[in-house]
Amino acid sequence: MEKYIRISLETHLFFGRIMKEHALFLVAGFPAAETEYRERADWFRQQFEETLAYVVCLADKRAGQEVLDSGEVVTEFTEKAEQQTEKLTGIPIDIQITQAEKGLHAGCPCAFDGETEQQVQMINQRILWLLDGLIALKENILQDVATCSLYTANYPLLLEHIIREAKLYRQIVMELEQNGCISSNDLKATEVFWNQIMMEHAQFIRGLLDPTEYDLLVTADNFAGDFCLLLKEAKSQDCRVTEELTRRTLKTTEKYREFKAAGAEGITSCNIRSVILPLLADHVLREANHYLRILERQGWEE
Repeated sequence: MEKYIRISLETHLFFGRIMKEHALFLVAGFPAAETEYRERADWFRQQFEETLAYVVCLADKRAGQEVLDSGEVVTEFTEKAEQQTEKLTGIPIDIQITQAEKGLHAGCPCAFDGETEQQVQMINQRILWLLDGLIALKENILQDVATCSLYTANYPLLLEHIIREAKLYRQIVMELEQNGCISSNDLKATEVFWNQIMMEHAQFIRGLLDPTEYDLLVTADNFAGDFCLLLKEAKSQDCRVTEELTRRTLKTTEKYREFKAAGAEGITSCNIRSVILPLLADHVLREANHYLRILERQGWEE
């Protein structure tokens, strides 16, 4: 029961925020005349935000210290990035959630009981329902963009990217509901998935920077190439990735995290020319922090 509650809440702290931000990015990317898709995406933004607020209340003294310290839940830039993004887009953001997350305490055995288990089960079921709807919406948007019947400022690849992340979230929650825990990770599948995500982040960053940001463009392009090679190597392994490949992936991701952190600082302080929303800069930083925690945990297990 303790593992089921803790992992469920930790999963929602990370992915629930990612999903509400995906919905926000969708809303921000549509022209004003596209009222139907804007309203549908904004509904999901509100639903994931409300659910995340409830998760944060339950997560105090139940989430693990490792997750709370990882920077995947909230970073030093998150609150400022939210304030700036709300001002720039006019899309409301509940910043009190971020403030509450900063005050979360790690779990203790007395915080796990049957009532909490039932509450978590209800959250998991609601999240699965919301994910089914959000994935369908993203796929509809992608289909309309691909047939040139819809305009959005978001790349088609970004739409595919956020669909894959939502499907991973759904897969994790479904496994929690079926088995009560997450089985031992298939490291090859994990590295293939996240190396592709990291590669695409670099491609997006490169495409959203102002053409005058030459040094940052070159750095982003280099990281895209690095993760492309790591992705190919991970895919080529017969059954699992090697320890040596995981070490190289960890070192590359650490450097990449520093690049993203510098980017988030530069964008929130208005020192980088780009069309990157401040919250998007923080969003990709949190995903790098999440991947680092996975890679570092694997190193401890080894």
